[in-house]
Formats: sequence, C-alpha cells, structure tokens
Amino acid sequence: MDELTRQSLPPGNYLLLLGASICVFNSNNAFIIENNLRTSLCTKSWYELIELNSGRLKPHIAETISNKAGSTDIADLFDEVIDMRNRIVHSFQITVENGNQMLATKARRTHEQFRVTEDYLREFIEKNERLSGLLHSFRGY
Repeated sequence: MDELTRQSLPPGNYLLLLGASICVFNSNNAFIIENNLRTSLCTKSWYELIELNSGRLKPHIAETISNKAGSTDIADLFDEVIDMRNRIVHSFQITVENGNQMLATKARRTHEQFRVTEDYLREFIEKNERLSGLLHSFRGY
C-alpha cells in the first residue's frame, strides 16, 4: 500500500474486511431495490429508489417487501446493517495501542470511542450474508 499513499493505513487484512464490508452492503442495497421493484406494490422507479439514502428506503420496504412477505425480517435486518454501516462510513481513524490504524466512532450518549474492529467488520459481513439469503428467498431462488 505504500505505493498508493504516504498516509497511514490500517493493516492489509483490516483493509480487505473494510472493502468487503462496503461491497456486500452496496450489493444488498441494490438487491433491496431490485426486490422492491419486482413487487406489484412498488410505485417508484429504479431512478427514484437508487437516489435515496439507504435509511430512506425503509418506508418503501415496509409497503412492498414486508407487506408481500407478511414479515418485517428483511426490513429489520436491513435496518440493523444500515446502523452498522453508518458506524463504518461515519468513522474517524485512530492509532491503537500496538501502533496500528483502525476506525472508530463516538459512542452515542457516552462520548467514548467505539472501535470498528475486525470482529465488527466480520459480523457486519455475516449479517449482510444473512440479508442476502433472505432477499434471495423472497425473490424465489
């Protein structure tokens, strides 16, 4: 990574997990929109939905996917991964005790740092995998 930038970066495995995290979330965000459009209940176009922030998709998921599925499982899990994604995206970089770089955010209400660890990134990727499975099941394959 030294050839890309002189700025301090987290170790390679952390960067790999971070990149994977962004990709799996983006994939699910697009898959949510695709599933939404495939329902007969959707009144929006792809262009309208893709321009929305992920959190603003919630009412559209409720009136289409959750309504048709008869369950809020997909909406609830998507909401959870949005919150986790927000921690990743709206983070700042810190130097930890061993001198490595990682991301952190301010914990709500306590103002302490919440560290975006490799375990957190793995959990995020796993939840996105579950969400993808639910979306595939909803879609019918």
